[in-house]
Amino acid sequence: MPYLIRTAIEQATTKRVGGTMVDTNKVKMLLESVEKLAASGFAIAFHIRLSSPELLLQTYPKEWTDHYSEKGYVLVDPIVRWGFSETGAIRWSDLADQDDNNILGQSAAYGMVYGVAIGVQANNSQSMAGFSRPDREYTDAEISQLTQCTQALHDLTTSNENMGAELREDLIQLASKFAR
Repeated sequence: MPYLIRTAIEQATTKRVGGTMVDTNKVKMLLESVEKLAASGFAIAFHIRLSSPELLLQTYPKEWTDHYSEKGYVLVDPIVRWGFSETGAIRWSDLADQDDNNILGQSAAYGMVYGVAIGVQANNSQSMAGFSRPDREYTDAEISQLTQCTQALHDLTTSNENMGAELREDLIQLASKFAR
């Protein structure tokens, strides 16, 4: 492929985040991989500073996110609590004893019967994610794949500065394609 064409393609598929170039095609591919494994939706909170993420992508059913927000569940959600204190992965079923408000039980009524929480850290930044499905527990191999995708997304969107508005909008557009 001629250099000028290859350069134009590379420029069209990368965005600058701080001093780093981000391959938006790779981000898209990772989000598509995650979406295939999360039939009932997912949420990824990127680069949490204090208690707020720099960006939150959610594809859970709108009825659930409305209910969750109205009840203020983020303050007592066992998935969020786990994600703030741990790295790695844990099945939602293993958090049931920490679910005093039956959030996981309520989510099942919206098709989110089984799930996994994932926490990752790198470069003094933390991201957490939740993935759900209606039919069965995630296998260890699927959890490994989701963990790798979450870590790669975290790494690809890390910068010394805040995430740029253009990349943020691209990520929101990509996630909106998966919204339920």
